Amino acid sequence: MTGIVMFIAALLMLGIGFSVAFTFGAVAVLFGLIGGMVESFGDGGGFIGGLEVFKEMFAFMPYRIFSIMENKILIAVPLFVFMGIVLQKTKLAERLLESMAFLFGEIRGGVAISTVLVGALLAASTGVVGASVVAMGVMSLPVMLKYKYNKSLACGTICASGTLGQIIPPSIVLIILGDVFSVPVGDLFKGAVAPGLTLVGVYIVYILVVSYLHKDYAPSVVTESEIPKSKQIFNALKAILPPLVLVLLVLGSIFNGIATPTESSAFGCVGALVLSIFYKTFSFKMLKETLEETVKTTAIVFTILVGATAFSMVFSYTGGDEIVEEVMSNLPGEKWGFILLTMIVIFALGFFIDFVEISYIVLPILVPIVANLGINPLYFAIIVAMNLQTSFLTPPFGFSLFYLKGVAPSSIKTTDIYRGVIPFIILQILVLVAFVVILL
Repeated sequence: MTGIVMFIAALLMLGIGFSVAFTFGAVAVLFGLIGGMVESFGDGGGFIGGLEVFKEMFAFMPYRIFSIMENKILIAVPLFVFMGIVLQKTKLAERLLESMAFLFGEIRGGVAISTVLVGALLAASTGVVGASVVAMGVMSLPVMLKYKYNKSLACGTICASGTLGQIIPPSIVLIILGDVFSVPVGDLFKGAVAPGLTLVGVYIVYILVVSYLHKDYAPSVVTESEIPKSKQIFNALKAILPPLVLVLLVLGSIFNGIATPTESSAFGCVGALVLSIFYKTFSFKMLKETLEETVKTTAIVFTILVGATAFSMVFSYTGGDEIVEEVMSNLPGEKWGFILLTMIVIFALGFFIDFVEISYIVLPILVPIVANLGINPLYFAIIVAMNLQTSFLTPPFGFSLFYLKGVAPSSIKTTDIYRGVIPFIILQILVLVAFVVILL
């Protein structure tokens, strides 16, 4: 039971507030030593024998780290992060929001619909959840509050729209899941398009229905401008088409087999720099800041990955994976019992820990069970990605909630944000259930 206790200890440390990047590695070393001592003293080997067991346990750790660093799939992570940060610094979100608000503002709930559509475009072009939520919180939230939008609806729309980057390609989550499940990232990107667009459509329908039922929740916005209508349409297209073309080129090259995800991510970096020149926001200072942020983000991801690798290695050595596999394989309902329990567990863990830790700690244990039950790993990975998306919304530790609270005016309370995201969490769960039935 050492592995199970180890997993609980890691969750407790994260709950207390220890750094995610180092918690799993530290817990692995501690419980690796405990497991070694337990095994050694049980066999009469004593303290020295326990150290030998510990040494044997971690003997292959350097090789595992090298294999992570040489993983060609994961090269796409820093490249897509770089692409996203460059597009963030071009003030792409601001341009898109202004354009969409012009196109949909006169519809009841139009600003909220614009926010959802911009969230989808930002997801497909940047994939940076924090940047999307902050940008829309700074620009879209004041507009909605000015025109007397319901606070909870406004907050929920921004948070939910910002998390679309976790399921709409090119998504860092999908790249990581491709590595964990050993399935082609390009196929994951293709498979995630339908769920992502479905969520966008469901969000818009929900906003329209709420706006119709509660006419004071999301009134229409009529703006008077001296700029001619034709000029406004041109400005809107100028803001929307360039990033849309970049997205189509990046994803199209993957879908058509012209380039691998890694190659297309490099192309996306070049395209993002070209767009920054097109929007006249490029500077070497901006490039330096982007590179620094990319290195920091990538370092965090890979540090978590190394710690998670050590954790899963000790967890397997102590027999924790065998216990989990035995329990999961003997659930009532077989395949459907396994799917139901795993979805509930992943959803629950999303309340407390990030998708990277879930991907590299929990999912590797499930991979052999998925194969034994005859579940298509590609479709299962897509379902997991949809589930992981909710981890950014679920109180109390959903990152989107923190991002929005950080930029929201003082009139917005934390309870407003929590109330706002609950309907969108329910919508995500309904869409998730629908795709579980369809795909699995």
